[in-house]
Amino acid sequence: MHAPVLVWEGGRRVVKPMRYQCRPAGKPAFFDRKFPGTYNARRDNLEGFWKDAFGLTHGLMVASRFYENVSRHRMEGRELGEGEQEENVILEFAPRDGSEMLIACLWSRWTSGAGEPELLSFAAITDEPEPEVAAAGHDRTVINIKPEHIDAWLNPEPGNLAALYAIFDDRRHPYYEHRMAA
Repeated sequence: MHAPVLVWEGGRRVVKPMRYQCRPAGKPAFFDRKFPGTYNARRDNLEGFWKDAFGLTHGLMVASRFYENVSRHRMEGRELGEGEQEENVILEFAPRDGSEMLIACLWSRWTSGAGEPELLSFAAITDEPEPEVAAAGHDRTVINIKPEHIDAWLNPEPGNLAALYAIFDDRRHPYYEHRMAA
């Protein structure tokens, strides 16, 4: 799936269509199949797996909702019954106040060097879940930054990672209502 992502380019904000599953620059094309979870970048791994993008290539996805795969028994707040198989459900989460979310992202410009087309792709950054998201059975929530942090997020100082973590810590915390999506 592709989405419009706001980035900083040439001293200004620019919207670029990008694939929602990040393929980091320099990785082989099969990386997508080998690591299918690169649509999210965990906050606790930004200086590890994501170190080549964090502090360098940031974006924002504007969204009104997000979707998560959750085990039915966790959503229902119970343990699996004897002999019961785990069942996946998809939940849709949206801010109760109807506000748009400014979801912090990392992005990459991938080229093969072998004549394949360039690929722009991104991953949404997630953190520990908001209480209502945890109560619905999921262990992560996207980071929804405040509008006053847009330019600082999009045009980071690479040597000042503390400032980026401060943006995360000062994020918006709307109440995320949920419903079954599929």
